[in-house]
Amino acid sequence: MLPPRKIAPRVSGITTLEVSHAGETYRIAIRRIASARRFTLRVRAATQDVVLTMPSRGSLGEAKVFANRHAAWIGAKLRLLPEKIPLSAGGLVPLRGTVHLITHCQARRRGVWLEEQGPTSPPLICVNAEAPFVPRRVRDFLVKEALRDIKTAVESHTQRLGAVPSRITLRDTTSRWGSCSSSGALSFSWRLIMAPHFVLDYLAAHESAHLVHMNHSAAFWAAVDRLTPDTGRAEAWLKAHGSSLLRFGQE
Repeated sequence: MLPPRKIAPRVSGITTLEVSHAGETYRIAIRRIASARRFTLRVRAATQDVVLTMPSRGSLGEAKVFANRHAAWIGAKLRLLPEKIPLSAGGLVPLRGTVHLITHCQARRRGVWLEEQGPTSPPLICVNAEAPFVPRRVRDFLVKEALRDIKTAVESHTQRLGAVPSRITLRDTTSRWGSCSSSGALSFSWRLIMAPHFVLDYLAAHESAHLVHMNHSAAFWAAVDRLTPDTGRAEAWLKAHGSSLLRFGQE
């Protein structure tokens, strides 16, 4: 699993509050956690929101005071977040590590397909759909491509391991790129299709190895290294660029 599973703290309730600063109003999600000993604020780049964690015995009044005291900090952090990128015609989106131009191609053929433009222009993701439906068609296409590539990679790795997953599913997670359950079910983020193939292949190898070793022991890492030579390179790429993949398709 990537990253290692942690025992989730007990949450006794979630609500929201709003604070204002310099003419801007910010909505903040409140998480009451029994194990929390103090108030903390976090601006999440993946979901572009603000979360205030507080002890379960804390009051909303105290939370409001704490958030107001840090309103300027919240605003500054939110302004530093990268803009969301819709999957609209004319936009750019990476596919297998290569930037593609989304193009509205009505009546040429059905569905979504790829076209090359030449060495000096980005390849195209062509979409035959009415303009309002282009983002959904592109997302569906990316998910389909991700499932195909991930299934192929997992099959290759599990054959070498002599293991068989119970199922493979795709999700749109913000905290994990992949996971393996105790029942042998593998789950991956569909956004891996935007990363270079060696990154997707590493995640497939990582989770496949968990079918044999449900831990991060030396034996587990040895199994991963037998499946792929790209562990270090892939993890470095995810650390440097992984969060940027979450910007796309977040209209």
